[in-house]
Amino acid sequence: ETYDLKPDAPDEYRGEFRPIRTNVPGIDVCEHLPMHARVADKFTLIRSIAHNFADHGGGHKRFLTGRDPASPVGFENDHPMVGSMVYRVRGQRPGALPAYIAGWNLSKTEGGWLIGIFYAAYVAAVPVLVALTDRLPTRRVYIFGAGLTAFAHLGFVFFADGFWSAFILRALAGIGWAGAYMPGLKAIADTLAGPAQSRAVSMHAAGVGVAGASSFAIAGIVSAAFGNTAAFAFGGCTALVALAIAWIVMPDEAVHKASSDPRALLDFRPVFRNRPAMAWIAGYTVHTWELAACRAWGVTFLTIAAAQAGSPAWLPAPPILFTIANLVSIVVSISGNELAQKFGRMRIITVAFVSAAILSVCAGWTVGASMLLATFLVMVWLAAIFIDSSALTAGTVQAAEPKLRGATMGLHSMFGYAGGFIGPLGVGLALDLAGDNLTLGWGLGFGHLAVVTLLGYAMLRKLGTPVSDEENR
Repeated sequence: ETYDLKPDAPDEYRGEFRPIRTNVPGIDVCEHLPMHARVADKFTLIRSIAHNFADHGGGHKRFLTGRDPASPVGFENDHPMVGSMVYRVRGQRPGALPAYIAGWNLSKTEGGWLIGIFYAAYVAAVPVLVALTDRLPTRRVYIFGAGLTAFAHLGFVFFADGFWSAFILRALAGIGWAGAYMPGLKAIADTLAGPAQSRAVSMHAAGVGVAGASSFAIAGIVSAAFGNTAAFAFGGCTALVALAIAWIVMPDEAVHKASSDPRALLDFRPVFRNRPAMAWIAGYTVHTWELAACRAWGVTFLTIAAAQAGSPAWLPAPPILFTIANLVSIVVSISGNELAQKFGRMRIITVAFVSAAILSVCAGWTVGASMLLATFLVMVWLAAIFIDSSALTAGTVQAAEPKLRGATMGLHSMFGYAGGFIGPLGVGLALDLAGDNLTLGWGLGFGHLAVVTLLGYAMLRKLGTPVSDEENR
């Protein structure tokens, strides 16, 4: 019924499905495997393996264990399966979440919550914690964030034992990140001005990007060698190192002190009245909206493009391609900020928004046409999105009133992460609505982001962006 249909056999043997031709003469597959039919030259069907049991159970046991079972029926094996033997020899491989899902018997929804609660906690905490840096020394907020991050990670080592303990620890990790990410950037920005400040913002974003990209590899290596709890221990220890650096280096005094009235802490009305700052925040929200959608669905898109159109043997796998694209985009982000200082921030952002919109419209429709074209468009699209990444954040930092820089950056980060939450959902909705029509689904899924991008650009221009004539030239 999949690869070994017998259309000419008697009724009691043949299945109800019809065979279809593949791109390899003489090989047919089931009519419900059209994508397999297009890439039959990429796999091999082995028809020479057989067993002597008149029962599927006996065959399963034979091929899972490599030995003939004592009993061909039932579900218990009298020998270990190949996967168990590999695990015994090589140990646990990278991938913390699947291991915790299996070890704690979690549902996929619960596993998703362990990811999502981090971002939900971050969005809820970041405006409060970053606004506190307008009233307290940034050093104290950063130390709180780094300390909470360390506690959350080390908690997985010492007392996480199921969904709810992990859920709470992941929420604390999100709050910790809220207390470290933007406060760390503010600590840098408060000591600089002009081009030096903009360049520092760009380098901070690049550092976070490199750390994020390398964390997957480092966590994989550590967990493969010592287990998943060791990866969390490593993360906790690095957070403690960050705490120690902040303790030694950061000054214990506020650079710009806002009102000490506690009622003003969550009063963001002055920030909303700052039109240039809100313009950059609007642009950043749309930027992360599009970036999150591209990052979340990019590997899936390229995987399907390879299945639909075929992929050259020399071309790396989609996950490798996308990792390379993300690392290159970090350099693009730094370069974009340098170009913004040379030619004017608004000019570079205009190029980034318009080119990203055009590329998002074009990319999705190539899913069944050419793997090389699809790869090229997605990688260039991701680079176009990254061109203005640092420039937008630098715009917010420089447009903020010095005494309200923390509150302004808190809103900047909160709205940005909210956009990052919405972006992937739109692509998924378009794919669901298109059903089996992959070209239409991906065309609309990526293409609708052009509308979002251009609306965000229009809002950015309408609110008024220039910090100075020099910045807007």
